[in-house]
Amino acid sequence: MAGGGFTDDGNLKRAHLYEYNITSYFIFACLVAAMGGSLFGYDLGVSGGVTSMDDFLKEFFPKIYRRKQESLTETDYCKYDNQLLTLFTSSLYFAGLISTFGASYVTRIYGRKGSILVGGISFFFGGVINAASVNILMLIIGRILLGAGIGFGNQ
Repeated sequence: MAGGGFTDDGNLKRAHLYEYNITSYFIFACLVAAMGGSLFGYDLGVSGGVTSMDDFLKEFFPKIYRRKQESLTETDYCKYDNQLLTLFTSSLYFAGLISTFGASYVTRIYGRKGSILVGGISFFFGGVINAASVNILMLIIGRILLGAGIGFGNQ
């Protein structure tokens, strides 16, 4: 009934024990959530640092490297204006966003263990592909797999 006129107080017998108290479980849950957010922030910093390295640009984005060396008076925003570089950077985040929807389905069907296994395997293969990459396509595929691993892990 609307308004809660008929309630069962049986489930609320222990509620007073947790009212306004900060428990160790609460602190642990907050730390785990903060670590998940830190993974995204860390990756953002790493990918930003990697995309400005000369060795990386020579190997995978030679046009950007030449543009970076030629015009020293131009701002960095103009030097790094490249759609493939943007795709490389953003593919991880987009894959993480999309994979969280699939992760909820996997968790519902196979449980948390199945979801963690899929995320771990995806993260492992993404790291292997990125480490062995010799072209831009391998880099992007590796980043997508890493994003799926992060998405499954955060879910």
